[in-house]
Amino acid sequence: MKTAAVIVLSNDERKMLTVWSRGRSTPARLVLRAKIVLAAADGKTNETIADELHTSKPTVGRWRNRFATRRIAGIEKDAPRPGRTPAITTETVTRIVQKTTREKPEAATHWSTRSMAKAVGVSKATVQRIWAAHGLKPHLSRTFKLSNDPRFVEKLEDVVGLYLSPPEHALVFSCDEKSQIQALDRTQKGLPIHPGRCGTMTHDYKRNGTTTLFAAIEMAEGKVIGTCMQRHRHQEWIKFLRLIDAETPSHLDLHLIVDNYATHKHPKVQKWLRRHRRFHIHFTPTNSSWLNMIERWFREITEDRIRRGTFRNVDELIRAIMDYIQQHNQSPKPFVWTAKADEILAKVQRARKVLDKLQSV
Repeated sequence: MKTAAVIVLSNDERKMLTVWSRGRSTPARLVLRAKIVLAAADGKTNETIADELHTSKPTVGRWRNRFATRRIAGIEKDAPRPGRTPAITTETVTRIVQKTTREKPEAATHWSTRSMAKAVGVSKATVQRIWAAHGLKPHLSRTFKLSNDPRFVEKLEDVVGLYLSPPEHALVFSCDEKSQIQALDRTQKGLPIHPGRCGTMTHDYKRNGTTTLFAAIEMAEGKVIGTCMQRHRHQEWIKFLRLIDAETPSHLDLHLIVDNYATHKHPKVQKWLRRHRRFHIHFTPTNSSWLNMIERWFREITEDRIRRGTFRNVDELIRAIMDYIQQHNQSPKPFVWTAKADEILAKVQRARKVLDKLQSV
């Protein structure tokens, strides 16, 4: 016949067990275990304790014996349980991760849950869980472009220096052309926005010609000088430079940040610039349109006025663009450049190291 373990408590153990047995925020299972041990220390039998605490005799015996062998730690934490054997082995998980990151499926550029499930022999739900656990998203990709300009550092520091510390007695402009803006007319009228329903527009359209927007944003105040022309050759660029010259105070120098488009470097443009000494041209590095702040404004006019606009002809499109510029200039807001040149260079250097490492594999 089995004899119940004798429980003798120290003062500290009794104090802790008493606190647990009366604690309102203590987990219920720990309250029960503490009461079992305290009753056992008072010399009560397992059967009596089970009746008083409205639990089973085997439960009383389990926690009484566990306290006798492991003391407080024996009842404070549950013993680890083996759990169910995973249906998907570690080898399968590793295989799916490796195939996702190192291989491509046949006749496709990237894996889908269905193609991976078929290749490995598991369900697509399993593939989804494994991809989510490892942060894998084969259906997404990001574009990038690293400039190969041999004068990248020099041009970067020059342009960023103009943004962060513009020269005195001068205006700094970010300039560019937005070419091939289409005057699109929808084939049918769309429905207006309505509570619970967004506005609609047909997916097909009629092309009614194009125009090119020449624009320059003044970095200190955010005002825009702009005009539309049919083409964007060096002749049009010189006309735009004349417009900037006419609309700015003649006593100030003008620093223009432009990209490396051939039109901006045409010999006739260079000849015109030599006759207008207050113009100073600063070229961004090749493949670095993100460095030209006018691109940020081009995104705004595209989103706010052009993309969802309806234009029956080019003249309507031009009027819409010029009206937008006029409204913008009534309450202009400058775009503030915050990144320093050394921070950008550090980021570019990290990207080059990663790219070189991938190309060497």
